[in-house]
Amino acid sequence: MIVFHVLEPGDIAPEIDALTSDGSRFRLSAQSSKLCTVVYFFPKAFTPGCTKETRRFRDNFAELSLAGANIVGISTDDHDLQCSFAESLRAPFPMIGDADRSISTAYGVLWPVIARPKRVTFVVNPLRTIEAVFQHEIQIAKHRDDVLRCVDEMFRARRS
Repeated sequence: MIVFHVLEPGDIAPEIDALTSDGSRFRLSAQSSKLCTVVYFFPKAFTPGCTKETRRFRDNFAELSLAGANIVGISTDDHDLQCSFAESLRAPFPMIGDADRSISTAYGVLWPVIARPKRVTFVVNPLRTIEAVFQHEIQIAKHRDDVLRCVDEMFRARRS
């Protein structure tokens, strides 16, 4: 499936089945026991903005995890570079190298012509329906802020 636009809330998130930075396999469909999965795409490991964004998700990992959210970071870097990036930041969540761009293409996050990922974050429920999409190329902190707000709303809705 080729997507030329970023997927939107209500769309079904394409399956992700990939080797992660910690050596395990990540399957989006296997995350059904959680409240949601936060899938964030970033352009390039070891760049200032991507490092900052990953640190923000790392620093809020416990809060998101306690609310029932999983996190996975994806860039079009190769697997080895993604592993080095995750290790250098001590990311407590899996990160995926999408060197063949298959995941990024399926989610519609690639810029035309240059084929680099846009900075897009998806919140996906256990049925793989996209609950929310956040795109902030410049205001990187807004991804984390928007995700925290969305996960909190989902958590409160589940408890009522």
